[in-house]
Amino acid sequence: MTGKLTHFDGKGDAHMVDVGEKPVTARIATARCSIKMASETFDIISEGRSKKGDVLGVARLAGIMAAKRTSDLIPLCHPLPITKVSVEFAPDAALPGFEIEATVKTTGQTGVEMEALTAASVTALTVYDMAKAVDKAMQISDLRVVLKDGGKSGRFEAT
Repeated sequence: MTGKLTHFDGKGDAHMVDVGEKPVTARIATARCSIKMASETFDIISEGRSKKGDVLGVARLAGIMAAKRTSDLIPLCHPLPITKVSVEFAPDAALPGFEIEATVKTTGQTGVEMEALTAASVTALTVYDMAKAVDKAMQISDLRVVLKDGGKSGRFEAT
């Protein structure tokens, strides 16, 4: 781990970082998490048999919307001109459940890691919300940034 915490001033008070002097660059971030559930719940969602409708389609839209609202949810995040948000699901019958991957792009002065994390987590929360009537024991886990590129710190890929 390198660097210092940037959201605190010399007195230790929280503040929004001034990114005004930073160059505008292409930036991307990808975050992942997983949601584990009962086999029956996995089958219901995978086969599109939920009484609430298309669980994965609604969850994808929720994740995209969440990325766009990150600065409203997370204190000190800058509102960003997001150019792309994608949310993908990888079904895993062995889990059973889904791996969720959210990718966010922008051209700007600060990164989009928080937007990607917010998209992935809200996607998982929406799956939970839509399926909790049949499975209250679902588990959301392993939320993390797996890719970040652009800006002064360059590229990061989780190992």
